[in-house]
Formats: sequence, C-alpha cells, structure tokens
Amino acid sequence: MKMKELLLFLSCVICVSADPLRSDVHITGCSDSDGEDMYGLDGEEIAYTDFNKQEEIYSLPPFVEPFTYQDGVYEQAVTVQQSCRESIQKVGKFMKDYPPEQDVPSAVMIYTRDDVEFGVQNTLICHVTGFYPAPVNISWTKNGQKVIERSTINVPYPNKDGSFKQTSRLQFTPWLGDVYSCAVQHLSLTKPLTKYYEVDSSAPSDPGVGPSVFCGVGLTLGLLGVAVGTFFLVKGNECS
Repeated sequence: MKMKELLLFLSCVICVSADPLRSDVHITGCSDSDGEDMYGLDGEEIAYTDFNKQEEIYSLPPFVEPFTYQDGVYEQAVTVQQSCRESIQKVGKFMKDYPPEQDVPSAVMIYTRDDVEFGVQNTLICHVTGFYPAPVNISWTKNGQKVIERSTINVPYPNKDGSFKQTSRLQFTPWLGDVYSCAVQHLSLTKPLTKYYEVDSSAPSDPGVGPSVFCGVGLTLGLLGVAVGTFFLVKGNECS
C-alpha cells in the first residue's frame, strides 16, 4: 500500500499551576487524501476528529470523567483542513526536488490490555514508535486470516525527538492456541514489520509493556506495580 506523507503543524502550550508543568498539545495535519486533528495532554491522546464519521471522537480511558469541547470543534477542524491542503499545494511546488526524510520505526510491541482469561473478551494492543513521517498502517491477523472488524487505530502522536508513535487496538476473545499478529507498514520499510501474540496454556501478557507505554515512564520491571498504582491514583485525583 502506497502511503502519503502528512504535513503536520504542531502547537504546544505549557500550563503553569500548583501542580507540575502540564503539556497540552493540538496537532493538525493533512495530505492530498488524508487528514488529522487531535488534542492531547501530557503525552496522551484526549480526542481526535474522525472525518469519515464527521464527528469528534473522545479517547479517554473509562476511569476519567467524560467531557466534551465547545460546539463547533468539528466544523473548525474541517476549515483548518481546507487551509492545510491549500498550503500543501503551495509548498509542494518548492519542495518537490527535496527527498523526504524517513525514519524506520524503532519499536513495535504487541500486548494485552488486561490479564488473559480464556473466553473473556480482552483487547490486543499494537504500539509503534520512533517513525517519521506519519502515519503507519497497521493490519491484524488471527491464525493467518486477516481481521478487519473490531480493530481501531488512533492518530499519530509526536515524540519529543520529532518522531511519532501510533497505536492500534483489536477486540478479541482469547482461546488456547490462537495466534494473532499485527503488521506495520511505513514509507521507510521495504516489507512490513510483524509481531505475534500466541494464546498459550499460561495465557501470558507481556509483563509491564502496557503500563510502561501508557504512562510513558522508563521504570524497571521491579517498580512497574508501584508505577501503575501511582498513575491511576494521580489520574483519579485530577478528575475529582
């Protein structure tokens, strides 16, 4: 699949309060055939615009109190997309002779959201980071057969080094012997990067990968239990 580079415009506001510094980001991007409009806080996606469904999608975890932005957010995103494409046409005339920068994804991880129990619905997560430009394309298989339904993918989110990260989720019901895979395609790759997850008798989840990715902290495995508990406690206090 041929993928087109997104032209991204990034704005970041640092809010100062009694709490530690908070990073509030709004990303708008477009290509000739695709578009992105996303809001984030402290490295986590809060909401994004789905231009196919023509609505704003809120991607907060279930323990956070629901909220919505002011009316007209979707209409504003559509207007910005029109301006973005006009800018692409103008800038493209001057940049056509410059080869685009490309960075191969530095890591692809697959893990479950919850501890695995046979016959109990769960979520498989495929997390890709360190790539440029955005986006990547992520596809799923179950026992060698493509899976299209029950999968979602968020919009690309910037890392501090200028590269991007992106996550796809697949709703699944684990049964012994099932083998799942996520395949990552990117402009910098000549063939997809593929990771596998097998449901075996011990029903393992990749220990510590989910919490470390979600919280964005580099702790040792011995401290992960404390890190996860602290994260949810802090999040709970922020929402109260």
